Amino acid sequence: MDVIHPQRVAWDTARVFVAATTADAYWWLSEMVGNHLGVMYQLKLAETRLRLLTEDASIAESGMWRVRLQDVMAERPELARVLIDLTRETAARLP
Repeated sequence: MDVIHPQRVAWDTARVFVAATTADAYWWLSEMVGNHLGVMYQLKLAETRLRLLTEDASIAESGMWRVRLQDVMAERPELARVLIDLTRETAARLP
């Protein structure tokens, strides 16, 4: 059985999500976030994209996403595995 560390999952996922917001992978990721996490997270991803297209705030955005993802996994622990898979697939789509 694999041991899942939610803090590590949140951090890894946050970094990949932020990297994807300014890449072609954003469009695919946005749809997957909406499907798995909900429309509010999809909107937050769009806000991150807009912010990063106009300023260098990747560290701040990564931190905010880490907290969001830790919160969602605390409420819905079953999403940890989904986030791991989503992180791997998104990372594979990045240049």
